Amino acid sequence: MKIFTSNDVLRLAKRLNNKKRNYLLVNPLQGKHLPTKPAVALEMMNSLGEKVAKNYSEARLVIGFAETATAIGAIIAKNISDDCFYLQTTRETFKGEFIEFLEEHSHAPEQKLYSKGLSELINQTSEIIFVDDELSTGKTLLNIVRQLKNKFPALNDKKICAASIINRLSEENLAALAAENISCVYLVKLNQSFDVEKISVEPAREVEPINKLIPQYEINFSADTRRGVKIGTYINQCDELGNFISEMLGDEKIGEILILGTEEFMLPAIIAGNHLESKNFSIFTHSTTRSPIGISNDKNYPINNGFKLRSFYNSTRTTYIYNLKHYDAAIIVTNADNFSLGLEDLISALSFHGINKIFCVEVKNV
Repeated sequence: MKIFTSNDVLRLAKRLNNKKRNYLLVNPLQGKHLPTKPAVALEMMNSLGEKVAKNYSEARLVIGFAETATAIGAIIAKNISDDCFYLQTTRETFKGEFIEFLEEHSHAPEQKLYSKGLSELINQTSEIIFVDDELSTGKTLLNIVRQLKNKFPALNDKKICAASIINRLSEENLAALAAENISCVYLVKLNQSFDVEKISVEPAREVEPINKLIPQYEINFSADTRRGVKIGTYINQCDELGNFISEMLGDEKIGEILILGTEEFMLPAIIAGNHLESKNFSIFTHSTTRSPIGISNDKNYPINNGFKLRSFYNSTRTTYIYNLKHYDAAIIVTNADNFSLGLEDLISALSFHGINKIFCVEVKNV
């Protein structure tokens, strides 16, 4: 297992229009805000997964927080067992039974967790893992755990693990978690505070939508992490997506390829990208995000360019893409429906960087 440091996993950026927390800790290895190699992202996630599996090998339920921990949570579940059940929180709207809670410092604080069948899942495991990319105060985790304990009293008798890449919890925060029988596993421990007031930033660039016909493909998944999945099934379907894209590209020789996920739909782009890496394609991956982050050309600042986009999931909502550059091809991977307006904006952002060969693969949950 590789040892990671703050230099590996931490870059400091400035949030826009967020009075609750004006900074954002950007992880260059995570495949979210910044492009990275899929194998590099998976190495980091698997390192955390190995630590969790070593200490919580009996866990059969893992819950990952949207957006940024959706991929990390899935990889942790895979490290524990193919039979481990993985469920992510979501900010999206769809039919079903939910428990709602707040991520108080976020730009989009309302989150929810699909709760149909959750009682049985809690009863069937002695250990439960909650996953976030960063734990700073633990308030979000406490919000959901307390609500779950109120609705599902059996949770009071379970061991609970809070897993994260970065842990910034104070002794007081740790004591509050311990009172709820929550312990922590992490890759990097940080204690410092952050000041970004003096950093001068600009907002992301507006785009002119481009209504351009591009090759579009469909593939079916039976697994939907917003409703919960056996993780072995989900990982296999993500790998099948990689094989589907490989066959789609055929024998064509292409240089650097970007595989781009959309918002919460991160892991399929990472796994598919890693599949293509195994076939000697040169792949980078990251995803669109709801996080409004300031742009700066300072050499020590992580976000150097960005575009405002209409969301693939709701055209009245703004999302962003950061640190694009020229690639020889871009493959958009999404599970959104009716995303034509968001696609027009994203095509515009990609075209701005001279990316003319663009494909879109829609993953349909059936």
